[in-house]
Amino acid sequence: MKKQLVLMDHDGGVDDYLATMLLLTMEHIELVGIVVTPADCYIQPAVSATRKIIDLMEFSHIPVAESTVRGINPFPRLYRRDSFIVDHLPILNQQETINTPLVAETGQDFMVRVLQEAPEPVTLMVTGPLTTVAVALEKVPEIEKKIAKIVWMGGALNVPGNVEKSLEMGQDGSAEWNVYWDAVSAAKVWKTQIEIIMCPLDLTNNVPVTSELVQKMGKQRNYPLSDLAGQCYALVIPQDYYFWDVLATAYLGKPEFYELREWETEVITHGLSQGRTKVVSSGRKIKAMDKVDKAAFYNYILQQWRR
Repeated sequence: MKKQLVLMDHDGGVDDYLATMLLLTMEHIELVGIVVTPADCYIQPAVSATRKIIDLMEFSHIPVAESTVRGINPFPRLYRRDSFIVDHLPILNQQETINTPLVAETGQDFMVRVLQEAPEPVTLMVTGPLTTVAVALEKVPEIEKKIAKIVWMGGALNVPGNVEKSLEMGQDGSAEWNVYWDAVSAAKVWKTQIEIIMCPLDLTNNVPVTSELVQKMGKQRNYPLSDLAGQCYALVIPQDYYFWDVLATAYLGKPEFYELREWETEVITHGLSQGRTKVVSSGRKIKAMDKVDKAAFYNYILQQWRR
């Protein structure tokens, strides 16, 4: 079976690492590279942890690139510090050296080159802000035709956002963080003709990370991926945590678990609703993951962690 070419762009949160792990378990996917965008992380430990995960899974031929883009509204430091914790987990530090290459060029330039050199259009799996994608498209607009589609964890269509409402900070609570970090860049990607498949908060709000599921990972911790996944989720289980990036990424592995719905939308770039993905008449058409077979998804995750 011909493999689907995928380039991943993540931003170094706990669920980004887990989404990376999940993607690497998909036998029908050829991962041509990973870009780390400096949003929900500190970039050096995020790049390091990503390379160590690839080493652990024995895919050390896959290059990693560090994006140098900058957003408008920084993620809280409390969120970003998890990149240091994951980079120091014992299971990722059993070897003296890291074999997975870190390319010399910036993540945005790497994205341009990979797309230009690809023999066919590439799917972009994006689990962070769209800034690196927007900058790459600005640099070389011709790469748009080399992007098969963008599968993106981001946005909130008909539910509140996850950026805390604060009128003092100029936010009405409608924004989702991956949009809010740089809504201007998201709006630029909205102006392209690229097919966009979103995994919005409307869906992820219904798929929580539960203690029961983490305990099931613990029962299969003799598998290194389950051990690592369980340790990562143990970091975040005290808070309300959902399958954001992992749910979005699982779509590439099991699209039959999902129902998609088309919406007409726009990205709000200014004012109290900055970072909102708003449903509007005659807006930009996108597809959103609307429903998922939750039991099948949970079983799939546990199955893949047993590889």
